[in-house]
Amino acid sequence: MLTKPANTWDSAASLYQECKIMDRIRIIGGTPLSGTIRISGAKNAALPLMTCGLLTDERLVLSNVAKLADLQTMAELLAQHGIAVEPTGTDGRSLSLGGAITNTEAPYDIVSKMRASILVLGALLARVGNARVSLPGGCNIGTRPVDLHLKGLEAMGAIIKLDAGYINATAPKGLHGANIVFPFVSVGATENLLMAASLAHGTTTLKNAAREPEISDLVKCLIAMGAKIEGIGSDTITIEGVPALHGAHHAILPDRIETGTYACAAAITGGDIFLENARADDLGAVIHALRDAGVIITEADNGFSVKRKNGLHGIDIVTEPFPGFPTDMQAQFMALMSVAEGASMVTETIFENRFMHVPELNRMGARINAHGSSAIIRGVSHLSGAQVMATDLRASVSLVLAGLAAQGETIISRVYHLDRGYESVEQKLAACGANIERLA
Repeated sequence: MLTKPANTWDSAASLYQECKIMDRIRIIGGTPLSGTIRISGAKNAALPLMTCGLLTDERLVLSNVAKLADLQTMAELLAQHGIAVEPTGTDGRSLSLGGAITNTEAPYDIVSKMRASILVLGALLARVGNARVSLPGGCNIGTRPVDLHLKGLEAMGAIIKLDAGYINATAPKGLHGANIVFPFVSVGATENLLMAASLAHGTTTLKNAAREPEISDLVKCLIAMGAKIEGIGSDTITIEGVPALHGAHHAILPDRIETGTYACAAAITGGDIFLENARADDLGAVIHALRDAGVIITEADNGFSVKRKNGLHGIDIVTEPFPGFPTDMQAQFMALMSVAEGASMVTETIFENRFMHVPELNRMGARINAHGSSAIIRGVSHLSGAQVMATDLRASVSLVLAGLAAQGETIISRVYHLDRGYESVEQKLAACGANIERLA
C-alpha cells in the first residue's frame, strides 16, 4: 500500500473540513457592496496544471494558486500516485510538485469527490503506459460522460476496458500521434489528450478543440516544460510528441468565473466594486451581457470596476463553449435577472441538469419558470430572505448573490460546495460591506 508522501499540501484540507462542519451561511441583505476584491488563481486552470506534475520527473512550480477544496483533492490524488505537492515560496500561493510515479491507480474514494480527477488518465498512460482510474464524480449537474476522453486515447493506441466502475487502460507500445476530431467541444477531453499527446510518438492533431482560457494556460505550461504545441487559442491544436518533459515555473491565470461572480455581486446589490487582478479579455461574453443589462464596467491596467447606478434590464443568454457565455456563470446570472426589469430567458446548452437552483431562488420570491433547457425569469422589485439549500458549486454562489440583494435574513445550508471553487468568499464579500457569516 502506498503511503502519502511527506509534506503533501494540506492547507486547504483543514479549511475544507472546518467549512463542512460550518456548512451554513447567514446573510442580511440589502447593502450595496463597495470596495476592492482581489481575484484568485483559476480553479479550472489549476487542476490540469497540477496534473502536469505526472508528466515529468523534475520539479513543477505553480504560482498564484488559490486555497480550494478541489485543489486539495487533486493534491491527495497526486500523492496516491507518488507526487508530493508542497507549499513553496513566501507568499503562500505557490506549490511545488515532484516525485516518482509509484502507483497508477486512482481510487474511487478520491476520484468520486471531483470530476477533474479523470485528467490523470492521459498523463499516466503517456508517462508509464498504464492506468486504473475510477469513473469520476463531482457536482450533480448532468451525465458528462467521459467517452471523448476514452475514444481519443484509443485512437492514440491505448487499450481500454471498463470494469466494476474503473477505467483500465494500457499502452504497451506507448501512445502514438493521431488525428482526432471531437464531435462536440469538451474542455476535459481536450486537456486530457493535450497532456497525453505531449509525450506520444509522432504528431497529434485535435480538431474542434476547446478554446477556453484555461486550455491556453495549460498549453503555455506544457510549452514551458518542453512540449511542442501549435494553435494556442484556436480550435485546432497540433502537438508533436517529445521523449520527455522537464520542470518549469508557471503562474496560473486569474479565475474568470470568480471574476464574473463578484461582478454580479456588485450589479445585484447596486454597488461599486473594483476587481483587482481580473482579466476582462477572458470574460467577454459575460461583460457584454452585463453591459446590455445596464451595468457599468470600466477597465483598468490591473482589473476593472463594476457598478450599477440605475435599474437592471432583462436580457436573454444562451450558454455556449468559449467564447460564448459560460455555463459556470448561468446560475449567477439567473439570480441577477431575477431582480431585473422585464423578462429574461436563460437557455442551458452544455449540461442537462443545471437548473437545480431555480426552486431555491423562487423560495426567495423570484419568478422563474424552467422548462426543459430554458428558463423564463420575470423580474421582481425585490427578493426576500429565506432558508434555502445549495445543491452544487455554482448554485451555492447564486443563492449567496440572491441573499446579498434580498430584504431580511437568508440562511443557506450545504454551502461546503462553495469551498470547492471560491476562496474566502465570506471574507471577500464582508470586506466590501456585506453582512455575511458562516454558521455551525
